[in-house]
Amino acid sequence: MDKRYGFVGITLEKKLDYALEVQKILSEYAEIILGRMGLPHLEDDQISVITLIVQSTTDELGGLTGKLGKIPGVSVKSGLTKRK
Repeated sequence: MDKRYGFVGITLEKKLDYALEVQKILSEYAEIILGRMGLPHLEDDQISVITLIVQSTTDELGGLTGKLGKIPGVSVKSGLTKRK
């Protein structure tokens, strides 16, 4: 499958409870992550936001977002370009 550029938006509620688990998954998929920006401590330290720029196949992106989406308190949205 062809790799395409895209993004992943991740929000964490009560970030301290799940931050290490999120970091572990992001480390597993480090080869597809081109850039990362994080905004911690939004709204009384209860919400954090991470944005990723990725280059991946749909299967790789689905694996990453699927694992992240199973973590309680974590929400994930993603998209890939149409052009291969």
